[in-house]
Amino acid sequence: MYAIAHDVFPIFILILIGWGLVKTKILNAEIGEGLSEFVFKVAVPVLLFRTISQADFHGASPFKLWIAYFTGVGVTWTIGHLMATRVFQRDQRVGVLAGVSSAFANNIFIGLPLVERTVGAEGLVPLTILLAVHLPLMMVIGTVLMERAEQKTSGKASRGALAVFRQIGMNLVRNPLVIGLMAGLLLHLSGLQLPEVLDGVAAQISTMAAPAALISLGMALNRYGVAGNLRIAGIISALKLLVMPATVWTTCHLLGLSPPWTAALVLTSSVPTGINAWLIANRFGVGHAIAASSITLTTALGVLSVTFWAYMLQ
Repeated sequence: MYAIAHDVFPIFILILIGWGLVKTKILNAEIGEGLSEFVFKVAVPVLLFRTISQADFHGASPFKLWIAYFTGVGVTWTIGHLMATRVFQRDQRVGVLAGVSSAFANNIFIGLPLVERTVGAEGLVPLTILLAVHLPLMMVIGTVLMERAEQKTSGKASRGALAVFRQIGMNLVRNPLVIGLMAGLLLHLSGLQLPEVLDGVAAQISTMAAPAALISLGMALNRYGVAGNLRIAGIISALKLLVMPATVWTTCHLLGLSPPWTAALVLTSSVPTGINAWLIANRFGVGHAIAASSITLTTALGVLSVTFWAYMLQ
């Protein structure tokens, strides 16, 4: 148990440090935004590029991995949506946001550092394969469902799926994470290697990704806080931290995934809700309080859930 705590606690201590730096006004929140930009546009793309370019896939198919993870997404999203609309009697837009908040894990800012620290380099390979499709799929599904829910709720004309796909596709083409993944895949397929000097530079940038991501996330949490709707946010937190990793764990075993791949998927599915839930709430002007409370609650409770799942995987 001590070994697990030794791996997990530093992740959340760095988040707490980032939160405290802004809360005590040692640093301005704008510095956190700049640090987050560096993580998203430079450090993590370089880490993904280096990981995928040097990866040994051992002939494993990515489809079982995707099925295992997105089964957890589908089950959790559906329950979250139904709880919001049927139990709490909220409209379809809030239902979609509850589903997103229940199933959209913070794979970049917490998942990557956690898997790298607890599973090691072997765990980064399946996580990188997951990230290749995670953001595009989740954003497309979330945006399309929210567009349709808004049409049903307010009667506004929908832009149509094609227009949504086109806009998201253009955003993804310019997305630094996607660029890093694709560049790494091309280098991997070519059989070439980076010159030693450039690989050394990439390695140093990669090592900055984890601590910078966690501190910047902590600094950003000051923006959210707990903004009400605690009952529904509590349900969402339980779905995100317990139901989703339990579903992923079960599916991984049914599909016969290797222990490192199973550990990587379960651990990253057990991390708190990502800020993408807030971005979708902001884009459509609905459910800000639910998204903010879910992000804050899952992050506060995440140290317990991650420790539990790390112990179960031991």
